[in-house]
Amino acid sequence: MVRTRIKETPTFRSWEDVDNALREIAEAEIDLLDIEGEMNKQLQGVKLTAAQEAKPIQERIKVIGKDIKAFVEEHRGELDGKTKTLNFGKTGFRKSTKVMLPKAKDKLAVIIKSLKARKMNDCILTTETINKDVLKKYTEDEIIRVGATLKKEDTFWYETDREKLQAFQQ
Repeated sequence: MVRTRIKETPTFRSWEDVDNALREIAEAEIDLLDIEGEMNKQLQGVKLTAAQEAKPIQERIKVIGKDIKAFVEEHRGELDGKTKTLNFGKTGFRKSTKVMLPKAKDKLAVIIKSLKARKMNDCILTTETINKDVLKKYTEDEIIRVGATLKKEDTFWYETDREKLQAFQQ
């Protein structure tokens, strides 16, 4: 069997054909915007309705949760260890430990300095990344010397003029 190479021939034969294709794309984009706009309106309505229906249920759950907490705190001595298993769930207490750090940068700097002095470097997060946008500003030789490369290519693009099309259609 002999392999046959199929040559692709361009669909468009003139700039007018390309302009008509751009018009078709602009019309399709306008249709999509209309569809997406209608979809977003409907989604907002559904979300609003669901939020209104859920609000009293969420409030009831919150009130019941507070009442359960108050009861369990009052009857803490009756727990089996730290947990009480009931028919429809469990309740109890668990030990929760949090490390609290000050928000002020100067106080954080003091803590970091203290951690370094005590060789507790595993407590310090350090993230190093390469800023490609800044690196791109250097010459190609400098970029290659540090081990990076530049990839240059012509990238096709097109842009439709929807406003012009909408004005033309009116």
